Amino acid sequence: MRTRAIIARAAGAGTFPALHAASPAPGAHSAPLAATSARSAPPVATNARRGPGAMLGGLAAALLCLVMALLVPATAARAHEATMAVITLREIAPGRFIGQWTMPPVDMSLQPIFPPHCKWEPPELVCGGSGLTGRVSFMGLGSRQSVATIRVIPREGPMEVYTVSAANPSVMAARNPGTDLAVWRDLAETYVNLGIDHILRGIDHLLFVLGLIWLVKGGWKLVKTITAFTVGHSISLAAATFGWVGVPERPLNAAIALSIVFVGVEIVKLQRGQVGLTARYPWSVAFAFGLLHGLGFATALTALGIPQATLPIALLFFNVGVEIGQLAFVMTVLALLWAHRQAQALLPRWGAAIPAYVIGSVASYWFLLRI
Repeated sequence: MRTRAIIARAAGAGTFPALHAASPAPGAHSAPLAATSARSAPPVATNARRGPGAMLGGLAAALLCLVMALLVPATAARAHEATMAVITLREIAPGRFIGQWTMPPVDMSLQPIFPPHCKWEPPELVCGGSGLTGRVSFMGLGSRQSVATIRVIPREGPMEVYTVSAANPSVMAARNPGTDLAVWRDLAETYVNLGIDHILRGIDHLLFVLGLIWLVKGGWKLVKTITAFTVGHSISLAAATFGWVGVPERPLNAAIALSIVFVGVEIVKLQRGQVGLTARYPWSVAFAFGLLHGLGFATALTALGIPQATLPIALLFFNVGVEIGQLAFVMTVLALLWAHRQAQALLPRWGAAIPAYVIGSVASYWFLLRI
């Protein structure tokens, strides 16, 4: 509740006056946007009191800068897919394994690092009587290769899965991970970091959240809308991870892109004075599209082949990581809006429409790539 109160105060009255079709400043005449822009004074910085209309272009330009900063590293991205590699170790004798890349790395310099008592001479790993126990990591994790996983298929017992990321580069391997507290702690660190990594690399999900921030007026209304989106994607993430529902990846990714196009259209409608579906029913729309985006989140977990024994805890901490990353993004956007409000920089009103068209155009491009 304390976190929600902070967001509400940051997004409260006055934070979003320019994100909606506000009435003109006192003394001004109503006119179409283009005509108003033509009569505008040249852009200047001022400390004078301004109406909501004067602030519109500045906020739009600030948000456009944020959007472009997000899109620069993802121009060719399929948006929410992490660069993942998977190596499978099959035990052929006590303490002896044969390894094979079942999902080859993007960066071929990526190499697994096993405990000191293990000897790795690809494709064979020999760990002796102690077995594969101790710290496991990868050399070469970074921007090109963000996540790597080791699947261990023992001669007896369930499969074990160990995942590392650039933020959490090593994990503890144990013979019986179900009773080893160090392994459970490593699971928490691994999947929280994986969730944060996934959402911050998921430009399509962040653009959708940015659209919600833009469309929803009022602090607590925004909190409830983001919460509805969170509840929606948490439900579908769990359902897809446990195998209760399944959707082919390409149509799913295309549908996620269309959801962003929808938000872009809703923003344009609002700027033209039309009240769209999202403005009327923000919680319902956010929840419905949250269900869709949660299926996209689930691809990061289902690709790892996590054993059923550790799946619930992996799902829990992955979702915690996603929420941490999403909250950080929302707070960053609200901080940007607050900083602009304090700076009081005047920019042309015609710039207000640019970010909406950028969001819609990029999402349309993603849709065409994914169909």
